[in-house]
Amino acid sequence: MDDFSNAVALALRLILSGDAELYAIIRLSLTVSLAAALIAGVLGSVAGAALAVFRFPGRRALVLLANSLLGLPPVVVGLAAYILFSRAGPLGAWGLLFTPPAMVIVQTVLATPIVTAIVHRAAEEMWALYGDGLQMAGATRAEIIPELLKLARLPLLTALLAGFGRTISEVGAIIIVGGNIAGFTRTMTTAIALQTSMGNLPFALALGLVLITISIALNGAAFAIADRRKRP
Repeated sequence: MDDFSNAVALALRLILSGDAELYAIIRLSLTVSLAAALIAGVLGSVAGAALAVFRFPGRRALVLLANSLLGLPPVVVGLAAYILFSRAGPLGAWGLLFTPPAMVIVQTVLATPIVTAIVHRAAEEMWALYGDGLQMAGATRAEIIPELLKLARLPLLTALLAGFGRTISEVGAIIIVGGNIAGFTRTMTTAIALQTSMGNLPFALALGLVLITISIALNGAAFAIADRRKRP
């Protein structure tokens, strides 16, 4: 117990002292995860609303696929990306392997189904309520999509928060395509795994505390949004 208390004390000291290595890892994690979450937010919100508005063959299969991909194994995504981006792969000439852009890509792949599924459910509700009225006003289905997203802005924000929560906590895929390179592709989750295996518990705990703080903030924001939706 004393060892754990000492480790926590040292972790807090690292955070409060502004340790350069610690904050470099935090900055990279936030940069990569926010970029992936924003891209997934754009792609997922448009896809989710389009699936609610348009009717075409295979639509139900795409909705099922989006919901099924919520449990997409990160290591499988990382492995597929590794094969694509390796020198022998079809995209090897792009030089993406072991770079932050590759990490953004795999995180985007993992977060997009989450945003798509949440936005689709919300957009379907808005479409059922307001779709006929908007069409009678002369709007095309494509023009209705931005309006539905405005009407479903609170669920949309929830979807964006869920997407960011997925990206910031990812470790399996990004350690495969990023390589966990110090000062270049090392994020909070990959650094925690490395530092724990090395026995450097204070540093791992410091990063863990930051991740927990971010998680609490995200959940708090999600609950606040849900409460706001319930209010008349």
